[in-house]
Amino acid sequence: MPNVTLRVNGDVVSRDIEARMSLADFLREHANCRSVHLGCEHGVCGACTILIDGRLARSCIALAIALEGADVTTLEGLHADATIAQLRESFHECHGLQCGYCTPGMLVTARDIIQREGETTEKRLREALAGNICRCTGYAGIVASIRHAAEALKQD
Repeated sequence: MPNVTLRVNGDVVSRDIEARMSLADFLREHANCRSVHLGCEHGVCGACTILIDGRLARSCIALAIALEGADVTTLEGLHADATIAQLRESFHECHGLQCGYCTPGMLVTARDIIQREGETTEKRLREALAGNICRCTGYAGIVASIRHAAEALKQD
């Protein structure tokens, strides 16, 4: 079995793995990253959204072995991030979550949107969230939460 070494949330994780192991499975099984949820396993639902070398990615369609040496950040690795902290608060205040299955991927995506675009329109947010499926909320609370967080961060 080949060996892969990744930096996951700041820690080096090196394991012998099957060549076909997805990054999502590697993160859950070998790096204890429980925020990485597997929904569709086709890169469509967004539940497994993480950062690879600082860029949004779907971990279910990435092979761990192909990412040798990459810097991977999951929601756990963003626990001290000010934008994530504000998003958590806003999701609570604005009712942006229900079952919570999509929430980790939504938070990572929302952080990226806020950091790239800052405050944005509802239409733009809905477009940017198109790759993250929520089967519970209808997105109204999620969009309101992200807009609330962006406004609060702008005031800081």
